[in-house]
Amino acid sequence: MTNLIEVHSLKKHFRLPGGWLSGETKHVYAVDGVDLSIASGETFGLVGESGCGKTTLGRMILRLIEPTSGKVIFDGKDITAIEKSRMKPIRREMQIVFQNPLSSLSPRLRVEQIIAEPLTTHGILSKERIRPRVIELLEQVGLGRQHLDRFPHEMSGGQCQRVAVARALALNPKLIVLDEPTSALDVSVQAQIINLLDELKKTLGLTYLFISHDLNVVQHISDRIGVMYLGKLVEVGDAQDVFDEPLHPYTQALFGAIPMPVVDTKRELKVLEGNVPSPVNPPSGCRFHTRCPIAQKMCQETEPALRPVRGARQAACHFVE
Repeated sequence: MTNLIEVHSLKKHFRLPGGWLSGETKHVYAVDGVDLSIASGETFGLVGESGCGKTTLGRMILRLIEPTSGKVIFDGKDITAIEKSRMKPIRREMQIVFQNPLSSLSPRLRVEQIIAEPLTTHGILSKERIRPRVIELLEQVGLGRQHLDRFPHEMSGGQCQRVAVARALALNPKLIVLDEPTSALDVSVQAQIINLLDELKKTLGLTYLFISHDLNVVQHISDRIGVMYLGKLVEVGDAQDVFDEPLHPYTQALFGAIPMPVVDTKRELKVLEGNVPSPVNPPSGCRFHTRCPIAQKMCQETEPALRPVRGARQAACHFVE
């Protein structure tokens, strides 16, 4: 299976305002050296605590945010080396669904205009063929022609998110970045949207980067999972393998905190102590050592590389074995 996305040493350092009096420039190390690949037709789940850099990484892959350094290879092309003015044809093949459906849809446009906008922008259909295509897309996401003339505020959150998905599908993309697409929805609606996304992936042969902090949702939809902590990937592997046997101490604590519907007396609840360090001044060595229960002196001095551990599993820990 070929890779649709390859990310090499990707970094994004946001410069903080001020500092001109002291002469010291400070940066937020939002993403600090990430390597990953996503195969065609795969759903890659990206998880981690809030502020770990998941959304920044997703938007850099789409070049909605310009990276500080590193490469993004999309379908064999290094898109970080392409000028912005020449990105338009490539943008047809990569789309995004945002977290909040109401804020991502223009309140002044009707549903038909919202879904038709990418079609008119890229000029791939004649004016007479746009409306039938919009209706086709609405039906594909479980809506109908009765929604064409509605404004976003006249629909529920789940319906708005279906419209956002329809808009993302309009140009027949290869990749869709799903940035926490269910976190703003009710639990019952979340399940409907997840099932819809799963069905669309199989029907249309889509590739997903699924960003979420809801680990149960990620487990259900993902083929592989990447775990981020403070701008870096600390573990990557098959979704079920990572859930059944997390290797990195951070992954163990993260998954150990998932609420269970039935109390299991054999299950040890792992609670992380301390707060996430500031991304402006991250710890030296392993960034997790300030909260890690097995950290040793080596962890403070030497940064562990993300390396193969068991077959296709990867982990960034000196003592993962």
